[in-house]
Amino acid sequence: MFYTCGPNEAMVVSGFGRSPPLMIAGGRVFVFPCIQQIQRITLNTLTLNVKSDKVYTRHGVPISVTGIAQVKIQGQNKEMLATACQMFMGKSEAEIAHIALETLEGHQRAIIAHLTVEEIYQDRKKFSEQVFKVASSDLVNMGIGVVSYTLKDVHDDQDYLHSLGKARTAQVQKDARIGEAQYKRDAVIREAHAMQEKVSAQYKNEIEMAKAQRDYELKKAAYDVEVNTKKAESEMAYQLQVAKTKQRIEEEKMQVQVVERTQQITLQEQEIIRKEKELEAKVKKPAEAEKYRLERLAEAQRLQLIMEAEAEAESIRIKGEAEAFAVEAKGRADAEQMAKKAEAFKQYKEGAMVDMLLEKLPLMAEEISKPLLSAQKVTMVSSGGSDVGPAKLTGEVLEIMTKLPATVEKLTGVRIAQA
Repeated sequence: MFYTCGPNEAMVVSGFGRSPPLMIAGGRVFVFPCIQQIQRITLNTLTLNVKSDKVYTRHGVPISVTGIAQVKIQGQNKEMLATACQMFMGKSEAEIAHIALETLEGHQRAIIAHLTVEEIYQDRKKFSEQVFKVASSDLVNMGIGVVSYTLKDVHDDQDYLHSLGKARTAQVQKDARIGEAQYKRDAVIREAHAMQEKVSAQYKNEIEMAKAQRDYELKKAAYDVEVNTKKAESEMAYQLQVAKTKQRIEEEKMQVQVVERTQQITLQEQEIIRKEKELEAKVKKPAEAEKYRLERLAEAQRLQLIMEAEAEAESIRIKGEAEAFAVEAKGRADAEQMAKKAEAFKQYKEGAMVDMLLEKLPLMAEEISKPLLSAQKVTMVSSGGSDVGPAKLTGEVLEIMTKLPATVEKLTGVRIAQA
């Protein structure tokens, strides 16, 4: 069966075929059940709070010291791992930490007893190094390595450290007062010497000043002419230089104005060009586009009117030709019909007329009955006898009878002679 463990743990396999036992720090191993046994030991780093209360120093002063130590079983060193397995196999982390803590505390107490309070308090690094060195040698023999040790706190219940600070403070204050008094004394002495030297120097200076004043007065008269001459020359040169400077300044101003004017002209030209382009883009181009659109639209309308006129003329022409053809065809049909009627009349004479008359009788009856339909009243007059006498028709009937020959002639084309 395979067993695995992480890098913070070690496995020890013992039993059949494992003499000495196999130790694996972070990995896997195959174990035969029943004949082999597997055990585990932690390799985690342990943080120990090493506290030593009221330990007497070399001068008999009881102090309390607290240190922080980091320890762990070294899994990479096979010898140390074997030693740790022999000593701590089957123990928990708390038990291993307690054993290491007791060892560190004992060494810490031993080192405190060999040092003074001043040595521990003033040189903490030296104290930490001593504890680390001594404790490491013993813990290595147990398979444990000390990763680090740091002195955390030093205090006492007798106010020794506080008194030590007071004495040192008083000593410093005393040295400061003595130094200040010595400095004031030396300052007064130096001030007196300085005053004496100052008076001597002042007298010597006044003598030298008098001599210098005399030499000055003697040479002053000789220098006045030369000085005045040089002064006049200097003034003239100054005025000339001022005039030249002003002239150069004016020239520079003119140059600046010319450059500014040139830049203004350039800017104005650029603005004119920009406005022309803007005018062309906003007014001229749209106007030209509108003009082109209107021209195209007018041209399209003109072509449309021409095509409509041409289509209308062609329609009128075709319509006229159709009407003329229809009239011509109708005329030819009527002429042909009349010719056929005339030929029939010539051939059959009275028989044809009778046949036509019979054909038109229904139409004649319709035409005759139309006035009768509009008649409002028909009066029949009798002579009073049993036999009915001749009927006297109203004016409408007489009118129908009068129009009968004309109606027959209209419908049949046959003229009826009146008796």
